[in-house]
Amino acid sequence: MSWPIIFRQHVFKTKEEEGLTYQQTADRFNIGISTLFRWARKIEPDTKNNHRPLKISMTALEEDIKRYPDAYQRERAARLGVSKHCIWNALKKLGVTYKKNPSNTRKLTLLPEKNLQKESSNTKKTNAPSST
Repeated sequence: MSWPIIFRQHVFKTKEEEGLTYQQTADRFNIGISTLFRWARKIEPDTKNNHRPLKISMTALEEDIKRYPDAYQRERAARLGVSKHCIWNALKKLGVTYKKNPSNTRKLTLLPEKNLQKESSNTKKTNAPSST
């Protein structure tokens, strides 16, 4: 989050009126000195997005997801003519996530074995003759 332009102007107005140095101004307003130097060059916050556009059409990717819901990213990349990393970025932007081995299935397969081992050790203790 960036500081509002009104606050930035107030900081520089106070600096000029009281004759403060950059370090004194930074200490007074509890902001970094490098931030003040950056604001001195350009006081308006930078609001534009400098990301490159994706090489893939999002509609084409959505159609591919509907047609092949269980496809691997490398398969999608080959079909759409882009890299695997491009597919990964586009899926992230769309909010699509797939897990081939969900944690729920793994827990279901591992838990019975652990329970069997615990039960067998408990039965050994209860079946052992007691010396009273």
